[in-house]
Amino acid sequence: MAKRIGLYPGTFDPITNGHLDIIRRAVKLLDHLVIGVAINEGKGPLFPLDERVDLVKHEVAAIAKEAGVTISVEPFDILLMHFAEKIGAQFIIRGLRAVSDFEYEFQMVGMNMALNREIEMVFLMAGAKHQAIASRLVKEIASLGGDISHFTSPYVAERVREKFIARGVKFAAQPKVVALKRNGAKPKAKS
Repeated sequence: MAKRIGLYPGTFDPITNGHLDIIRRAVKLLDHLVIGVAINEGKGPLFPLDERVDLVKHEVAAIAKEAGVTISVEPFDILLMHFAEKIGAQFIIRGLRAVSDFEYEFQMVGMNMALNREIEMVFLMAGAKHQAIASRLVKEIASLGGDISHFTSPYVAERVREKFIARGVKFAAQPKVVALKRNGAKPKAKS
């Protein structure tokens, strides 16, 4: 049986829990997944290409091990279909969050099919708790000093935070969690 190779392309600036959800589900369908990190300088990425590649590699290492498949991470700056052909992909994996994603992807399918009918587009719906997550919004929240730990791994959240601190963004200290008694009263301090 031929090895099933898929390509999951994106800018991954930064990689989010939504991306990781799609990756975890995509590897169930494939023998090998290539995560294509688009250079896409036009979007003004927060992270340079090499750092985005490193972040993705860091985040997917455990997924590959758990799933028993191989995952490689490669930058690309050519037409998506040409990159898919170059790596021998039979499938291009795309994540969908909302109707607006579908409309855009529907147009892209038509264009990509005109370029190569042999490569199938596979759409995976984002899990319910990940549907609102977008890298653009994660960066916007962080740029205003907000907590992004619900949207990325702790490692990625810290790396994003470092980028914005270097730009002068001040982050509020994380509130300390205080244990409450059953009746809601604060526990008395021990002497």
